Amino acid sequence: MTIEINATTRKTQGTGASRRLRNTGRVPGVVYGAGSVNLIELDHNDLYHKLRSEAFHASVLTLNLDGKNESVLLRDFVMHPFRQQVQHIDFQRVDANKKMHIKVPLHFLNEDIAPGVKEGGGKISHVMNELDIACLPKDLPAFIEVDLAHLALGHSIHVADLKLPEGVEAALHGTHTAEAVVATVQVPRGAVEVAAEAAPEAAAAPAAAAPAAKKAK
Repeated sequence: MTIEINATTRKTQGTGASRRLRNTGRVPGVVYGAGSVNLIELDHNDLYHKLRSEAFHASVLTLNLDGKNESVLLRDFVMHPFRQQVQHIDFQRVDANKKMHIKVPLHFLNEDIAPGVKEGGGKISHVMNELDIACLPKDLPAFIEVDLAHLALGHSIHVADLKLPEGVEAALHGTHTAEAVVATVQVPRGAVEVAAEAAPEAAAAPAAAAPAAKKAK
């Protein structure tokens, strides 16, 4: 599915000019890459509704700028602190022959039948909700599936365990390593408390049995 968005060249800049632009139902923005930076403006309502779509954040978009189409990625946007208003937006041009780095959403499957949940009474904890990947624009997935069907109680799925589409690799850096946890099945709190209470009793049992054994001799 191709997502298109229309924009026109913005002829004014600065705080005052941007405020006046917003008052007319337009959003100031910028598109950069391929050696140039262009100031743009977009229709607010159209942009606001597109931003509510998950695919808009993890797809190669077709930006129609003054009648000319360009392939871009959404890189950043700023919302008003308390109004439902887009304040500013940034797009980056993409090169069909160069790998790009982008975060894509994770879709978790089979949570309810995971052994750790269905049999162990555990709860799935989503440590990550998106994954930083590297790929060519043509290989960009809308999302990555994480299958939890075999996840046992107290066990985790790591980045290295994910089945990535062909042409897609995890972008590893800093704490985002192959061993980084994506999701885990947490042990129920009640089970932890019972185990903690049982531990001192279990340790005391052999100690109590020792004097009794000596007395029997």
